[in-house]
Amino acid sequence: MIDFDIQRCTKKCHATERELRPGDVYFSVLVPEGAEVVRQDYSKEAWEGPPENSICWWKATIADPQSTKVSWAPHDIMLDYFERLLQDPKQQDAAYVVALLMVRRKIVRMEDTEKGEDGVERLVLVGLKREGNYKIPVVEPTAQRIAEIQNELTSLLQTDDEPTDQ
Repeated sequence: MIDFDIQRCTKKCHATERELRPGDVYFSVLVPEGAEVVRQDYSKEAWEGPPENSICWWKATIADPQSTKVSWAPHDIMLDYFERLLQDPKQQDAAYVVALLMVRRKIVRMEDTEKGEDGVERLVLVGLKREGNYKIPVVEPTAQRIAEIQNELTSLLQTDDEPTDQ
C-alpha cells in the first residue's frame, strides 16, 4: 500500500522561508521524494513554475484564520490524483472512495453500474470536468481503511485556503 503523509500548507515559502499571511497568493506543488510525496508551498514572488518532477500543483490564497470554510483542491488536481490511484491495484478501495467524492462534487457523473465477467461490480462514471469515462470496481474499504483513506484525502486534497484560478 502506498501511504502518503502530506501536511497542510506550511504557511511558509519553501524557497525563501518567508511566512505567508492571510490574503497572500501562493502555489502548492506535490513532488516525489523517494517513496514519499511531499507538499511544498511557494509565495507568488518566489514561484518559477512547478519543478520538472512534480505530480501536480495549484494556486491558492491564504485564508483569514477567522474563517472556518474548508475547500477542496481544484477539480483537475482531484482527477489527477484519482487517475494515479487507478494505476495501483492496491489502491482500489481508495479509488472507489475518491470516485464517490467526485460524484458528490459533480466532477464526474455516475452513469450506470455493471457486473463484469469476473463477477466484480463496477461504477461507470463519465467525466464532467474533463473528458473520460471510468469503470471503477466497487471495493468497500474496512472501517480501519476508511479512516486511513479519509486522513490521506484530507492531507492531500483539502485545504483551509481558497483555491484561485491558475
